[in-house]
Amino acid sequence: MKLYYTPGACSMAAHIVAEEEGIALDLVRVDLATHRTQDGTDFRTINPKGYVPALELDEGGILTENVAILLYLAHQKPRAGIAPPMGDPVWFRAVEWLSYVATEMHQGFAPLWNRNLPDSSRTVLVDKLKKKLDFLELHLRENPYLLPGGYSVADAYLFVVLNWAEMVRVDLNPWPAVRGYRAIVGDRPAVRRAMKVEGLITS
Repeated sequence: MKLYYTPGACSMAAHIVAEEEGIALDLVRVDLATHRTQDGTDFRTINPKGYVPALELDEGGILTENVAILLYLAHQKPRAGIAPPMGDPVWFRAVEWLSYVATEMHQGFAPLWNRNLPDSSRTVLVDKLKKKLDFLELHLRENPYLLPGGYSVADAYLFVVLNWAEMVRVDLNPWPAVRGYRAIVGDRPAVRRAMKVEGLITS
């Protein structure tokens, strides 16, 4: 399989899950500013949506959207245990958390990357994001991970999104459980391998 990615972007969650499961992916870097892959191909000819991740499947075709890709990868090696079996009651909790990360956390951070965002708009957006972080803080005070069964694909995705905080000037100090969680997930060998390959850490 081939993963189209941008270093540190949400595509890193798929990279982390593949590392957790021992799935070898061909990695193709995408410059989202120019929409060009590392060999100069117009990425929009591969994924007309124009953003990462995109996963080229061995059987052919392109799968897009993080939630779909993460669940697809998780079910390639179910014994790895980073997603519950489809149909299991906890599976629906996995979908619930993945959806929350995608629609509330990811989309909460996304507008803050805009360098031309007016201060007044930024204040409103950060205030909304703080409420979502309050919700996470309450959950993570009582639970080491998002799902009751332990570390899962949802944690890989949330870790990537939380990693954007400093880059968009969101101070996580008011949420100690969130900070502790991010540190624990960030210490996982698979996470560190993915970050090293993407050039985000050196060791």
